Amino acid sequence: MQTEGRAPLSGDDPSDRSSDAEFSAAPTLPRKRLRLLLLVAFGVVLLDQVSKYVVVRAMADREPLKLLGGLLTITYTRNAGAAFSLGTGFTFLFTGVAVAVVVVILRTAPRLRSVGWALALGALLGGALGNLIDRFFRSPGPGRGHVVDWIQLPHFAVFNLADSAITCSAVGIVLLSLLGHELDGRRSARSADHGIEQERSPGE
Repeated sequence: MQTEGRAPLSGDDPSDRSSDAEFSAAPTLPRKRLRLLLLVAFGVVLLDQVSKYVVVRAMADREPLKLLGGLLTITYTRNAGAAFSLGTGFTFLFTGVAVAVVVVILRTAPRLRSVGWALALGALLGGALGNLIDRFFRSPGPGRGHVVDWIQLPHFAVFNLADSAITCSAVGIVLLSLLGHELDGRRSARSADHGIEQERSPGE
């Protein structure tokens, strides 16, 4: 029988149990973030490709369709360049860049512990894959295929859902970086120091 005031045995130390629990749960977190990234990417690719299929079938021989009083116009176009019809003479280059982006994201994904980064990189991966599918499977040929664009806003280039996902991802990545959120879910030292200074300033 353990006497009162005696230190607990090492096997009964609550801190040891909590550390063991954290260690055993730690490997599951990257897998959850990886699943979230892949789910977002799959959703973006699905929506992008389904919308392109519908537009090609419905708008190939039709005039642009104006909606919402002209705020949104459905315009079927084929784009040999990057997002928003930029660089139409460098189709092969943009295909290579997109492939490189996909490879980098997939190599980075196993280290993810941040929900924000998983969402941002998932949108970027989905957008890159959505347009890559067009590059490889649409005319005039693999690697040179023209991307289907169909969304037009007033005084703006025609784009698609994959382009939108890439743009939203870029905004998210910038915000996460500015706020000091890292891939592993931690806050950067600079961001943490700034937060401490803000907490101390009212009492000074």
